[in-house]
Amino acid sequence: MEKESDPARRSIRSFVRRAGRLTPSQKKALAELWPQFGIDFDSRLLDLDALFARRAPRTLEIGFGNGDTLVQQAAARPLHDFLGIEVHEPGVGHFLLRIRAAGITNLRLIRHDAMEVLAQQIRGSSIDRINLYFPDPWPKKRHHKRRIVSASFLDLCAHALCAGGSLHIATDWDNYAEYIDESLAAHPDFVLADARTHAGDQPLDRPRTKFEQRGLLRGHQIHDWIFICEKQVEPLALSGT
Repeated sequence: MEKESDPARRSIRSFVRRAGRLTPSQKKALAELWPQFGIDFDSRLLDLDALFARRAPRTLEIGFGNGDTLVQQAAARPLHDFLGIEVHEPGVGHFLLRIRAAGITNLRLIRHDAMEVLAQQIRGSSIDRINLYFPDPWPKKRHHKRRIVSASFLDLCAHALCAGGSLHIATDWDNYAEYIDESLAAHPDFVLADARTHAGDQPLDRPRTKFEQRGLLRGHQIHDWIFICEKQVEPLALSGT
């Protein structure tokens, strides 16, 4: 049972569900491929060893968009397992088509709010790496409360990551970059391992994304970070752990 103090129980969402139109091939992919690669959201903790039928290093990517770069990562690292979270249905449909075309089996996805997935489905210390690439910057000051990077989000990431695991973040918005610097510096469980500001030519251990390309076309500079989880505080007392 979810505790009242659970940080996922916030009423403000960090995303807006876009009403995109599914193509016929995306609809078919959702119907045919979801049972193989999709994970339905519920309040039970996932057994990732059973899900992937092995124990391997695991990467969780939050907001994978259309999934092209996540498929690229999974194809390049067949000895690792990948779990993606996205709420946009056409993006999920496109992602399923890309998985089938690539012929890979080390990737699964969840179509739900990442905060609730982290709080209710991800076991403590079960993830080696979390990717958060180009989250919605919510640039207007009155919307900053919608940004996914927050103390409660970082608490959930620290709970999910194993000791020594890494949190990888990228944004093309200078104001959000300042906010990320401040938020991570204030969190006791994360230590900065590397940071880089560049013109799209020096990404930190990641492929270039569609949203990054859009930012570069706007003349934005790119900010990349890698933080290491050192677990300085007691893990969250989530149910089922």
